Amino acid sequence: MYVCVCNAIRETELRDAARALPGDAEAVYEQLGKSPQCCQCLEEADELIAEVRHGTCCRDLLAA
Repeated sequence: MYVCVCNAIRETELRDAARALPGDAEAVYEQLGKSPQCCQCLEEADELIAEVRHGTCCRDLLAA
């Protein structure tokens, strides 16, 4: 699934980058050599990054 259509960033690419790179979505995009265009993806990207870094998942939140 694409997280950022403008930059063709897939969810797996973003998750891998979140494990290896510091910062929020905009910082991770920059380190990938990309920049947000329309910015519609930033909220979802930040959520995915937080999920990777903190080990949370939607199903974990539903179970709580």
